[in-house]
Amino acid sequence: MRYSPSGLPVVEVRLEHESQLEEAGIQRKVNLILKSKAVGILAEKLALQELNNTFLFTGFLASGTNSKSVVFHIHSYQSVS
Repeated sequence: MRYSPSGLPVVEVRLEHESQLEEAGIQRKVNLILKSKAVGILAEKLALQELNNTFLFTGFLASGTNSKSVVFHIHSYQSVS
């Protein structure tokens, strides 16, 4: 965890997604690693979670600092069993 210039806690994580779906009648395996971040109380709670658990995240996508990357800003999450 780090702190923003204004003193808010920030956690930067990599979210990994893996699924299988149908596209044009063919099964397709999808793998994705996405740079993500949470800010404030949510960052403090997320930092306490164990790694390699399954969660459902909600949030939005925004350009990264160099505008050639994408960052997923986490607004909420819940454990998925």
